[in-house]
Amino acid sequence: MSIPQSGGGPIEHHSQLAGYLESGCKPQEDWRIGTEHEKFGYCRDTLAPIPFEGERSILAVLEGLRDGHGWAPIEEAGKLIGLEKDGANVSLEPGGQLELSGAPLETIHETCDEVNAHLRDVKDIADKVGVGFIGLGAAPQWTHDQMPMMPKGRYKLMDAYMQKVGTMGQAMMRRTCTVQVNLDFSSETDMVKKLRVALALQPVATALFANSPFFEGQPNGHKSWRSRVWRDLDADRTGMLPFVFEDGFGFEAYAEYALDVPMYFVYRDGEYIDALGMSFRDFLKGELPALPGEKPTLSDWADHLTTIFPEARIKKFMEMRGADGGPWRRLCALPAFWVGIMYDQSSLDAAWDLVKGWDASTREAMRIAASESALDARVDHIHMHNLAREVLDISEAGLRARARSGAGGLVPDETHFLNALRESVDSGKVPADELLDRYHGEWNGDLDRIYPEYSY
Repeated sequence: MSIPQSGGGPIEHHSQLAGYLESGCKPQEDWRIGTEHEKFGYCRDTLAPIPFEGERSILAVLEGLRDGHGWAPIEEAGKLIGLEKDGANVSLEPGGQLELSGAPLETIHETCDEVNAHLRDVKDIADKVGVGFIGLGAAPQWTHDQMPMMPKGRYKLMDAYMQKVGTMGQAMMRRTCTVQVNLDFSSETDMVKKLRVALALQPVATALFANSPFFEGQPNGHKSWRSRVWRDLDADRTGMLPFVFEDGFGFEAYAEYALDVPMYFVYRDGEYIDALGMSFRDFLKGELPALPGEKPTLSDWADHLTTIFPEARIKKFMEMRGADGGPWRRLCALPAFWVGIMYDQSSLDAAWDLVKGWDASTREAMRIAASESALDARVDHIHMHNLAREVLDISEAGLRARARSGAGGLVPDETHFLNALRESVDSGKVPADELLDRYHGEWNGDLDRIYPEYSY
């Protein structure tokens, strides 16, 4: 989840809303890659989720990173709730999931080095305090009541609201993890094509990264339970955004959509003010019940944009949001997958040619089928396994065309970061399939085995 936004002055004209989004446009030479990933922490002796405070806790890990690895503290109401260093942030998801929000970097080599360094540092501290971290899309065994709620005002408000607008919002907050990548666009035209491709192909990412076949101690009937959870969270702020594919879509249309998403809060002087269900349109008129007579700033608008959760979204950049959290190798594969598609024009055009004939019902059916069946999904004439192979070829061609070398020039491009995905396409098995095979095979139904065998 995002930290409070800052730096925006008063909103004096409606055009500033779309203008804020448009201000993210950058020339191609300035495009960057920001990788984010979440992971579950647990006590090694009991396999229970770790609390916020105590000898074995999220707080102990944050303090260890602060004191032993040079991270600066981020506090809320006197409590350590995050860290920052070199353009990156470590933050907490509502149920104590630890998230790295990486710095904007030029290549997959750099972003993967960042992920690797972070996981090494986290493991160093975790080993010292007796906890472990595991990358999965959903908590495999823990119940709602076992999950702690982190002491962040934003989450307290969201938790109460989630019970009113869907059935799975609290499960999302406490018991899911994702990996995502943030990418740039050069113009409105570029943004439109990228967002359309991102939404249409998000089910392919869901399928390739599906890694949550267990929930509350048993198979749940889905390869990506995380994706299933998101379908019953809050219809006002989630989904596949059919309007993005309509003629005339652009920054203004996205701003109008965002204005109609009910608010969560307004952040003032270090506190989250309850604006649950209120209208940003009323806020613009100075008629927000939570702050009567006060009008919003661009920082308020930026905050509001972080409370919208479609499968892909825009702020001053674009976020790909459809993948489960997972094992080490796939944390680097996710940015590679999307960079190969989005940062080479020929690959982006090829990807659009694949999906431009799909209608909204097809895209939604793909989303559902991916969560249930991953690469075995079929929608009409589309077989996910074949589609994933074709999309992966497009991504690989894009990375090869980028020709961004690593390891001092010894590695000619970024294509090797796709190897984990290529193995899935070749075998037909994604991480969820491998987990289910073990659960029904050598583990003999003992899900405790997942922790020692799949932790970082």
